[in-house]
Amino acid sequence: MINEIFLIMKGKMIMNESVIMKTSKYFKERGILLPTLRELCNPEEIDSQIKSELDSVEKNSMNPLNLFRVHWFNSRDKSAFSEVPEHIVLPSDLTGIDAKIIVNIGRFFPLIDAHKVLAAYGCLLPRILSGTFDYEFNKAIWPSTGNYCRGGIAISRILGLKSLAILPEGMSKERFSWLEKWVEDKSDIIKTAGTESNVKEIYDACNELRKNERNDIINQFDEYYNYAIHRAVSGPSFEKSFLKVKGQSKLRARLFVSASGSSGTLAAGDYLKEKLNTKIAVVEATECPTLLNNGYGEHNIQGIGDKHVPLIHNVMNTDFVVGISDDSTDNLNIIFNTEIGHKFLENRKGLNPDLIKKLPEFGFSTIANILASIKLAKYLKLGPEDAVITVATDGADLYLSELNKAVKGFNGIYDETSCAELFGQHLKGVSTDNLLELSQMDRDRIFNLGYYTWVEQQGVQLDDFEARRTQDFWDKHYTDMLSLDSKINQFNSI
Repeated sequence: MINEIFLIMKGKMIMNESVIMKTSKYFKERGILLPTLRELCNPEEIDSQIKSELDSVEKNSMNPLNLFRVHWFNSRDKSAFSEVPEHIVLPSDLTGIDAKIIVNIGRFFPLIDAHKVLAAYGCLLPRILSGTFDYEFNKAIWPSTGNYCRGGIAISRILGLKSLAILPEGMSKERFSWLEKWVEDKSDIIKTAGTESNVKEIYDACNELRKNERNDIINQFDEYYNYAIHRAVSGPSFEKSFLKVKGQSKLRARLFVSASGSSGTLAAGDYLKEKLNTKIAVVEATECPTLLNNGYGEHNIQGIGDKHVPLIHNVMNTDFVVGISDDSTDNLNIIFNTEIGHKFLENRKGLNPDLIKKLPEFGFSTIANILASIKLAKYLKLGPEDAVITVATDGADLYLSELNKAVKGFNGIYDETSCAELFGQHLKGVSTDNLLELSQMDRDRIFNLGYYTWVEQQGVQLDDFEARRTQDFWDKHYTDMLSLDSKINQFNSI
């Protein structure tokens, strides 16, 4: 029944039956069906007719059927859904460690070639199902440091919703080029001052927009449904890729490693810790070591955010913090994405050409995740029966302008000798510095650091802030997300 569709928001039940009915009719006129979480975790359960129709739909087109590609199971050759998420197991010749690093690939998500489109869908779902977002009245505001706002714009356009993107002006040229093609009007892109490190400036812009009641601020940094969608969908997906690699062996999943960002992807670690007993490690830039030692600064590992602790970071369930320098990600990006670099890796390091061809699937934050995985494997002395699960949130194609800048920095003297020096310094030379195994006191410190952003600056009630210390709080948001499947089915059938 319609009156069973509701949303719990800040302890209150909110729903608008007339908007639910109106939106359902609007979607039907546009040929829109909402995929369930179960379908996103198990695409084989998607209706066979939908899968057949998808064969003729380009994955980045503005077609509502592409909602059924918002998951980790899109195949590399774009022909069909994979049995398990596309992933790469990095060889010891590259990593220098015996442990297996399993990298789940995010660039095969539709529309934006990055996994943040999943977070955008997860954050918009409860608003649609509760009728708290009226397509005739509201405008979806998508603040981020890059991919999330693109995901939000993409989902909004497919659903026929008004939307606006906010991101720092210093983000990569490729992100802005994409946005200009997708927004209805270029005025729907707001560029805030600074770069990756300037998150508060984004919040300031949001607070100004919030004065207009039509604007619905869907902030990835404080949206608990961002946490919940990754725990509900990304977590089980990564479990499947691990089990595929494990096969009949004794391989153990020891760690889940992910850059901080909004902390949404980190929620997959909560699922993996519960199911596979993994530890959870969060990665940040050493140029801005906020979690490591309350530090500040500016960096170029685009997509990971900093200078604050996201409200949706389950700090008390986090086990390690690892710092990676953007000097390493910038320089390894050159090796992974130039002809000279590829020749070096094949001729001098003996890497498989098939693996080398896949290296452009690693964006800046992915390289940071891989380096952090190597650090942790060395610190914990992991062996060949140990696995580290991590994620490639996007690919190198979003950073081609950054690549050109880095190559120019060699003043024309970039050759295989340069590659050898960079490989030795930034990959073979990975050490266990800037790594913190969290004690209870460390967790309390990081948790408390969030007070200044969320309570003092952004007006979160202290009781609501403190409630995040217990795992029960996060489990409830997870179960609330899982409960949306029945509501999606009801909505689609109205």
